[in-house]
Amino acid sequence: MNILPVTPSVTPEHDAPAPDRLISGDPKFTTWNLEDRDGLYCGIWQATPGKWRIAYDEWEYCRILSGVSILTEHGHPPRTYRAGDSFIIRPGFAGTWEVIETTTKDYVIRV
Repeated sequence: MNILPVTPSVTPEHDAPAPDRLISGDPKFTTWNLEDRDGLYCGIWQATPGKWRIAYDEWEYCRILSGVSILTEHGHPPRTYRAGDSFIIRPGFAGTWEVIETTTKDYVIRV
């Protein structure tokens, strides 16, 4: 089928930040990766509260479906994202992701 609904209809993957990236809390990730082909990934991701360091080599579009998260790029002020907010993270981003309220997003990643 050439149309794929964006719903958590696949078996989820479970993960957490690497211990050397964890800053606070005990965040857990659940990912429903709906598409994985030729360097393109898209699906739904959820994280529970906590804070960790991130660094991006890839390009990512995100839309927050629920919850509250704060992204802080090194050398820049923090930005708070809530349900309905969309943003792009470009390669070279380095900073922190902090989940204040369990956050669910849909995403498209291009590597």
